Amino acid sequence: MDAHLHTIWMIALTVALYLLARHMYLRSGAHPLLNIVIVGATALIVFLLACDIPYSDFVPAKNIMTAPLGPATVGLAVPLYRYRKLLRSNAMGIIGSVTAGTLLSMLISGAICKYAGLPWDVVVSMVPKGASIPFTVEIARIYDGIPALGAAFVAATGTSMAPLGTVLLTRARVNDPVARGLALGTVAHAQGTALSLMESPQQGAMSGLALILAGLLTTALAPPVYRVLQSI
Repeated sequence: MDAHLHTIWMIALTVALYLLARHMYLRSGAHPLLNIVIVGATALIVFLLACDIPYSDFVPAKNIMTAPLGPATVGLAVPLYRYRKLLRSNAMGIIGSVTAGTLLSMLISGAICKYAGLPWDVVVSMVPKGASIPFTVEIARIYDGIPALGAAFVAATGTSMAPLGTVLLTRARVNDPVARGLALGTVAHAQGTALSLMESPQQGAMSGLALILAGLLTTALAPPVYRVLQSI
């Protein structure tokens, strides 16, 4: 098959599997076990393995599909601007909650890794998992961690915490879109923001803001957190 046609076919397949996974997720009432990323990625992996298609053949399609991530991230500024009055009126609560969530996430995950006896470079890579991948990769690189492992921790955190967080917030009767958005954006970054946008634009705006703040705070808090972890 022509390389360009193969790439187009791979993109079409990925989009189709995503739409199928999204349909199943919505039809199930947002069941956490039917997470869109998990179901879609698993189906794609199974298909590639069954058809004996090497990952290298999928890379060109992957590069095309991930190219718009930068503009898409910048696009989060649109709902933030739309709800700027709400942001101003809740500024202190937003900053305080995201700071507390980010700091606790870093300390708890780092302490668990430390007491589990994991190597220091693994601890360094795990601590910033609450930030998005660009932040985490750079933090891991600066502090002698493993950037690829840090990215894997971020993906695993978002994939697991986005649906689980939604369920826990609902069962705890946390229905306020500001609170839900901040919680999901802080602990589940991009995937939490994607689910928040599906619930409401207001919640998506809060989650997008939390995602950005969590990344900046993780970068700022990394040095003291690493010092604390080294001392215990």
